Amino acid sequence: MFQFWGTGTAEAKALVDAVRVRSTENFNWTFIFILAVVFYVYWTEIQKKNYEVVYAGLALYGVHWMYEIVNAIIGKIWQYPLWTVSNASTTFILLKGVCWELSMMFALAGIISFKMLPADRTKRYFTKSGTKKGVSCKLAGAIEMALLFALFESFLAGTDNGSFLWVYKWWGVIPVFITTYVPFFLASNYVPDMAPEKRKRFLIYLWGCVALCLIVFIPLGII
Repeated sequence: MFQFWGTGTAEAKALVDAVRVRSTENFNWTFIFILAVVFYVYWTEIQKKNYEVVYAGLALYGVHWMYEIVNAIIGKIWQYPLWTVSNASTTFILLKGVCWELSMMFALAGIISFKMLPADRTKRYFTKSGTKKGVSCKLAGAIEMALLFALFESFLAGTDNGSFLWVYKWWGVIPVFITTYVPFFLASNYVPDMAPEKRKRFLIYLWGCVALCLIVFIPLGII
């Protein structure tokens, strides 16, 4: 049921080779429903003026897109990306490694993670009496969410229809947890509490870079 490392099998490679990026062959109306849910969540938070929650969502989602762009470039250069999804598991593949359903989930993941933090985000765990040392609740929350997502990804990698594919034998749960999901949730948990100008610059540069990469690399056929 769970798969912890890439298999490197010919079957896995064949599934990756068969991926049809941005093909509408499997398109169905769940695409619209999922988009509507994401819009509803964000607009509800904006109406309530919960801007910190929105910042958390945008921070993680922007980092997610940068990772997916880099993953697609890796696939272009070395034939196989670090991760990808199969045609049979989705209605629409955005880039070599991500489908619509997964991407929309990541659009909400930062919001979920931020809302799960304690009301007092200065709270620290494992503190000693009379000191301010200990583990920040934001760091602890990021690690917990990263572990949960890495384990769930190992389940997806073990599905019979190849919902999620790891080709390289050295890539799996541990590198996904450390290099991918921990940064994702650090962004969602820490960016909202940045100084306003610093936070603004971070989000503008992040999303500007995402937009530039998509505008340049998609027409060139790189991603």
